[in-house]
Amino acid sequence: MELQPGREAVVRVAVATLWTSPEAVRPVDRPALTARADILAWVSGMNTDQQVGDCVLSQLLLGERVLVSELRPDGWARVVAVEQPAAKLDPRGYPGWLPAEQLTAVDPTATGTAPPLVVDTTVTGLHAAPGGPVVVPGVVVGTRLVPAGPACDDWRPVHVPGQATPLWLLDDHLAATPPATPSAEEALAVAQRLLDVIYIWGGLSAHGIDCSGLVHLAWRRLGVLLPRDADDQAAATTPLTLGAERPGDLYFFARPGRKIHHIGIVTAPPGDGGERRMLHACYRRRRVIEEPLPADRTATLVGAHRV
Repeated sequence: MELQPGREAVVRVAVATLWTSPEAVRPVDRPALTARADILAWVSGMNTDQQVGDCVLSQLLLGERVLVSELRPDGWARVVAVEQPAAKLDPRGYPGWLPAEQLTAVDPTATGTAPPLVVDTTVTGLHAAPGGPVVVPGVVVGTRLVPAGPACDDWRPVHVPGQATPLWLLDDHLAATPPATPSAEEALAVAQRLLDVIYIWGGLSAHGIDCSGLVHLAWRRLGVLLPRDADDQAAATTPLTLGAERPGDLYFFARPGRKIHHIGIVTAPPGDGGERRMLHACYRRRRVIEEPLPADRTATLVGAHRV
């Protein structure tokens, strides 16, 4: 089946990058634009300035749904990422561009009854057979996969978009459908596994991530769909009285008269002297860190919220 405007498609690569426009991509971005989308090579090829280029909007994981709105003759598709709420941009989801060959059409006649499994290891690969060659490398935590049968010798077959036959991964790299009401502490535990991951503006994977991407991905792993951007995440969560926050809650930051620009995950109750700690993807340090709030962060702290 071919991609068609007005119809849904799904991501067929481990991690696809959503761009502001085809014209905005840079020479350094080439590894992320191929049919295999080598995100690890893309991240490792960038310098610290290129890591925060504003040509990147977000990223999409293998199997994630999009609505195709335009197909260009040069191979680019304009899409809406329907699993990444972005109310201020489009009520349907996050809009942007990606290479059409990183998508595959949805078969409207295909049905499945098995509940999806979710990748629960930081990074894994999908193999042609148990212990066989890797067909799709770089699959990240939070990716949802449809089982294609029972586990066999510690390996599990899964259906993969764009693949004619099931692929395999280690069964202990997967988890069952998350609980209906996951806790904030569970989300924090997911995020803590991404400590030291490189900061990438618009990143949403264990290869590179930004501050709101870290929060979105941690909760996505647990089956909770939060908006993609920090200001929308604030609008979608419940404000707390400062001092009532607990591990797994969220801190939001804004400069006077400006919209929210940063988010972190609370890692400890406030100290008696008002000391606070958080885990966040830090623009300044260019990686995910856990730290006490320095004075300049405290000065821009505008609230604590709970999911």
